[in-house]
Amino acid sequence: MSKIKVVVVDDSALVRSILKSIIEANQDMECLGMACDPIEARELIRETNPDVITLDVEMPRMDGLDFLERLMRLRPTPVIMISTLTERGAETTLRALELGAVDFVAKPRLGVAHGLEEISEEISDKLRAAARARVARRAPASPEPSAAPSGPARVKPLPIAYSRASTERLIAIGASTGGTEAVRALLLGLPADCPPVLIVQHMPAGFTRSFAERLNSQCKMHVKEAIDGERVLPGHVYIAPGGCQMSVKRSGAYCVIKVDDGPPVNRHKPSVDVMFRSVARSVGVNAVGVMLTGMGRDGADGMREMRDAGAYNFAQNEETCVVYGMPREAVAAGAVDQILPLQDIAGQLLHRIGLSRQLVTGS
Repeated sequence: MSKIKVVVVDDSALVRSILKSIIEANQDMECLGMACDPIEARELIRETNPDVITLDVEMPRMDGLDFLERLMRLRPTPVIMISTLTERGAETTLRALELGAVDFVAKPRLGVAHGLEEISEEISDKLRAAARARVARRAPASPEPSAAPSGPARVKPLPIAYSRASTERLIAIGASTGGTEAVRALLLGLPADCPPVLIVQHMPAGFTRSFAERLNSQCKMHVKEAIDGERVLPGHVYIAPGGCQMSVKRSGAYCVIKVDDGPPVNRHKPSVDVMFRSVARSVGVNAVGVMLTGMGRDGADGMREMRDAGAYNFAQNEETCVVYGMPREAVAAGAVDQILPLQDIAGQLLHRIGLSRQLVTGS
């Protein structure tokens, strides 16, 4: 089997050296070369034709985002961004994902060498996922992403008359690699008065707040980072905070969010399985689950528990996934009722909620 060919682009000689060591410690990977800036990287990439590129955001001579935009327009290649754990770093990383980067790795604030070595397994997994990722040629980027949904027309949802019973409805979404853009595309298709949405997107602490704020500026629903103890309300989207576990529990006639420092599940914190299992227990037949693009199998077992409890579940199809890992595992677990292209999920989801309301409440 051929090895995954990687090129490292970073202005830090230390980071370049550590990433090279991590790559070459894996028998299925090789580092073809390293560059200290995008200008040097252009020729290296042209000569070596790598499977994956790791790219620093802030570099001399050319900004990492400018280079990424040109790369995805002229020579689409899977890219893992090397980001910083700062608010500005989070914003820049989210923009990089919008421009076509597959995933990112966050540099620790202190002790870069030790910090990167501690997450060497995560870096290796992300490189493997990126090597299998679907990347497409991008049109020249606009200064800011459009808030208008694009792609084929969505299925027109059935009219939904909200009542007190609507507070029982809940949509639960899990995503990982490629998920930030998939989540955005799905939420853009949901109306302002949609039932509440809970989302676990695999992200480290420090990034989910920026992710929620960015989505809130573009979507009709109110998007926020979840807070422990808050009531789940229609018209709101709750993003699981990075570095925490998020679940939902029943409190009388309503549901409230629980955010805690529970242990990683499937090596993830937040974990999709943790959220889906809580939705199965607390919401059951009144829930709808959605599994979007991502590597690994986090969420497959929890989604099966949701289906066993009466929930209806969707999975993104292989053709529109960046990485068809988590949806594939959910399908294999018998957890999925319907597999759809990303652009069709929002419309069918709302259609399903309308039908479910009539069936469950008799309205």
